[in-house]
Amino acid sequence: VQANANATFIDCCASVPEAEEVETLKWMIDCIQEVTDLPISVDSPSPDVLIEAYKFCKRPGLINSVSMEGDKIDKIFPVIADTDWEVVALCSDDTGIPKTAADRLRVFDNIMAKAKEYGIKPSRLHIDPLVEMLCTSEDGIAMNIEVISTIRKQYPDIHITAAVSNISFNLPVRKLLNMSFTVLAMNYGLDSAILDPTNRDMLGLIYATEAMLGKDDFCMEYI
Repeated sequence: VQANANATFIDCCASVPEAEEVETLKWMIDCIQEVTDLPISVDSPSPDVLIEAYKFCKRPGLINSVSMEGDKIDKIFPVIADTDWEVVALCSDDTGIPKTAADRLRVFDNIMAKAKEYGIKPSRLHIDPLVEMLCTSEDGIAMNIEVISTIRKQYPDIHITAAVSNISFNLPVRKLLNMSFTVLAMNYGLDSAILDPTNRDMLGLIYATEAMLGKDDFCMEYI
């Protein structure tokens, strides 16, 4: 269903105890590959699990995810350095999720230094600025926009992604906030998102926004 709805990757997350995770992910990946050729986003908080589970994929996909927390990057980046695998990188480190745009951009700079060290091109990175709840924010989405726009200006070829539904936690009529945030963030450089591709309203909005931003030649994708 997700493949037919034009998803780019199929996210595969086991959400089981780590001792069972590799075996469970193998089963899930095999099930996905039986029904679609779309690349898989192999999703786990454990770098050790990711290093084992990505081997079950028939084609390069997306590692989800690394951050500057612990030794995640130093475990994952060497493994995928000479491959076509892409990777999600979170703007967090051992201090947790930074509270300011400046601190998130500092973490981003450290991620890029590691990427350069291991020969990972910016075009293979999907940077996640870590969207948080609007209802607890003092400045709306200003911090997210500063992070997204700064990264986009520095690296035109990099990918910037987000779990857009995070913005609307604990608020009513969440779909309106999710859609509003997506449009605003796309205007500043967001070029992918973790979302339900079968949501026709959201997908239509994304195609319309890409056309408005001049990212859809002659509106062919929208049409």
